[in-house]
Amino acid sequence: MSISSKDQQYIWHPFTRQKDMSPPLPITKGKGSLLFDENGKSYIDAISSWWVTLHGHGHPYIAEKIYRQALELEQVIFAGFTHRPAVELAERLLPKLPGSFARIFYSDNGSTSTEVALKMSVQYWWNKGEKHRNKIIAFKNSYHGDTFGAMSVSDRSVFTLAFHELLFDVVFLDTPTENNINDLKKILQQEAAGTAAFIYEPLVQGAGGMNMYEPPLLNELLNTAKHNDIICIADEVMTGFGRTGKLFASEYMDQKPDIICLSKGLTGGTMALGVTACTDRIYQAYVDDDALKTFFHGHSFTANPLACSAALASLDLLEKAECRAQISWLSNSNHQMADTLKTHSLPISDIRCLGTILAFELTEGKKEYLNRVSSVITAKAMEQGVYIRPLGNTVYLMPPYCVSSEELERTYSCITDILRKFF
Repeated sequence: MSISSKDQQYIWHPFTRQKDMSPPLPITKGKGSLLFDENGKSYIDAISSWWVTLHGHGHPYIAEKIYRQALELEQVIFAGFTHRPAVELAERLLPKLPGSFARIFYSDNGSTSTEVALKMSVQYWWNKGEKHRNKIIAFKNSYHGDTFGAMSVSDRSVFTLAFHELLFDVVFLDTPTENNINDLKKILQQEAAGTAAFIYEPLVQGAGGMNMYEPPLLNELLNTAKHNDIICIADEVMTGFGRTGKLFASEYMDQKPDIICLSKGLTGGTMALGVTACTDRIYQAYVDDDALKTFFHGHSFTANPLACSAALASLDLLEKAECRAQISWLSNSNHQMADTLKTHSLPISDIRCLGTILAFELTEGKKEYLNRVSSVITAKAMEQGVYIRPLGNTVYLMPPYCVSSEELERTYSCITDILRKFF
């Protein structure tokens, strides 16, 4: 029995309709920007395997660091113990974060990093004796993860439909525009007295459809939130580590978050790891003689030494001049491609890009995740050796930073060819 057949017999895949599911393609190797199937055919990983792979697959430097760490210490409980990779990662990461961050709390992934941030914010006010400040404000079309707290602050959509009655109430705002910014600021002011935190994906809403909005407008909202003493949580799980052209999307704004959530590219895409960093103000609310003010949250694999070592290796690579140059080149290439797309008569709209992210909408059908056109595009691109996975009719590219000019041109040409031939 083939790998694919056994998979269909035993495994349940994420975000995948089970009835009449296409047989999953066995991938046996990854190298650089390429994935290889069991027959040796290669595919350009144009979405970085769900936005995690920064430096490419099978990077020898990261692999060597994980191997060396595995020989020393692969795992240890992180309550009462510590270890060098966790301490070194926190020490190196904190100065790089966009704001005055003082402490790092480790978890497993993006969902848990936002879950930690929400609990940290609500309990901050509980510890301060202001238990009424427990409301969360978030953007419509947002996506912060699949655990219950993260779902609650995400847009009510197909991702959350079965659980709506179990999710806590949230004040949802439209993303800011020149026309609505004043109304949004008024809502923040009106809700402030009972609000614990405002959580947002800075500048790019990922799973919600790669929706983009402008830094000055977000800065205005953050300024209003801070003026009303609302904790600001930046979910940079997707936007962190260079995806928007800067190391963090929050660098585009003058106003910085009080809490930041990181995962995905944190380890270069090699290991599961989440980070929730907070300012000293937040942390000090938990430093108390009262044991009930302890933050009672943790994970079995908190600060896993292998994952922390991978993150340290990824930081080493990000700090290299050639990596920064590659991010800049990729960002410029995307802008040029966006300009090129605008000159062609193609069935697309809302062409946009920020840093290494390029996106547009197919005009066929509704703008929604369940638009079946995505599967058509994926299948046709795979035939040409390119892997993309549209969000419904939202087509986007987010390749690893190591992608070559030839691979990027192949990807651009593949997309243009599909649009001309099939739409």
